Amino acid sequence: MVVAVKKLKPEGFQGHKEWLTEVNYLGQLHHPNLVKLIGYCLEAENRLLVYEFMPKGSLENHLFRRGPQPLSWAVRMKVAISAARGLSFLHEAKSQVIYRDFKASNILLDADFNAKLSDFGLAKAGPTGDRTHVSTQVMGTHGYAAPEYVATGRLTAKSDVYSFGVVLLELLSGRRAVDKTKVGIEQNLVDWAKPYLGDKRKLFRIMDTKLEGQYPQKGAFTAASLAMQCLNNEAKTRPKMADVLAALEQLESPKNAATLSLSDQSLTPRRSPMRQHRSHLNPPPGASPLRPNRQSQKVH
Repeated sequence: MVVAVKKLKPEGFQGHKEWLTEVNYLGQLHHPNLVKLIGYCLEAENRLLVYEFMPKGSLENHLFRRGPQPLSWAVRMKVAISAARGLSFLHEAKSQVIYRDFKASNILLDADFNAKLSDFGLAKAGPTGDRTHVSTQVMGTHGYAAPEYVATGRLTAKSDVYSFGVVLLELLSGRRAVDKTKVGIEQNLVDWAKPYLGDKRKLFRIMDTKLEGQYPQKGAFTAASLAMQCLNNEAKTRPKMADVLAALEQLESPKNAATLSLSDQSLTPRRSPMRQHRSHLNPPPGASPLRPNRQSQKVH
């Protein structure tokens, strides 16, 4: 069996904590759109995780690195739908799980471009009883984390919905959530793209040029409108992942593709090494508790 092995760098308690979190969640949760944990090793200082091998690598590689063939519109929607299935499964589980680190580099692709969520080191149990949120240390990745979570540390499943909206924008635009090589407002994908998402005539300005115009205009506008709902600054008004998934599945349906409109989609109700520990229990004054994304790290 071909497998992928992730080795934890021995960098302290937080790294072990993430390793343990991943073993616990992936040991209990089983779904076609979650990466399969085959086994683990805990021996002396060694911490290893053994996964199924995902031959197409990460979504990040296909969207942003030179070399791979550009993803077609159909493949992008397939990735969005299968990733949404994984996230919806976590949110609708008997004991809700908040993923907390949904981003392109954590979405792995099998040989048929089915997406599977990987890296559960930051996953958190959702609120129980009459609680509306989980108060927790702010962790995640710049550009993907929901604004209310960054500001207050209050975590809900709607935080994941925001992150999904960012990845959907990346799929539409072919741009990174944060790109320090660009100037001004264009460094932040959400800030730059939002003014165009609700305007059919301007949407082409944010669409990935690598698509070469080969996408359904109505379908693209529907997906953009869906992203805009996910990125709403008010967490309560964002749709649930189950509703996002239903809208995306309708978008993919061939018989609906020709007649899609915004009203149709309105919502009602290769493995990498384990990343460095992200313990921010005592960040220096003024420091952001979120990790920069990889592009930022390269630039700096």
